[in-house]
Amino acid sequence: MNKNDNEFQLQVLRKIAINSKLTQRDLSKELGYSLGKLNYVIKNLKKKGLIKMRNFKNNSNKEKYIYILTPKGFAEKTKITIQFIEKKMKEYDELKKELKNSKKK
Repeated sequence: MNKNDNEFQLQVLRKIAINSKLTQRDLSKELGYSLGKLNYVIKNLKKKGLIKMRNFKNNSNKEKYIYILTPKGFAEKTKITIQFIEKKMKEYDELKKELKNSKKK
């Protein structure tokens, strides 16, 4: 899995943690990714045991699901968040260094 996939998974996990009742269509619109890509990532997250899918019991439309983060999903979300922050801090330090060096010239 590449960096972009990890960031996309993090975005999905964060959205699900905030609102588990979002549909895949809602998630794809909010995140700016195709419905197909989102569906692929959700299936992957489910396969890894990071989320559970439950359909609304009292809803006649059995295609609507609630997405629930599992304890493993919360742990993975935390891990990916830390990696993301570390990456951004490293990028910031590199840019700061470049700016400092460019001012010397």
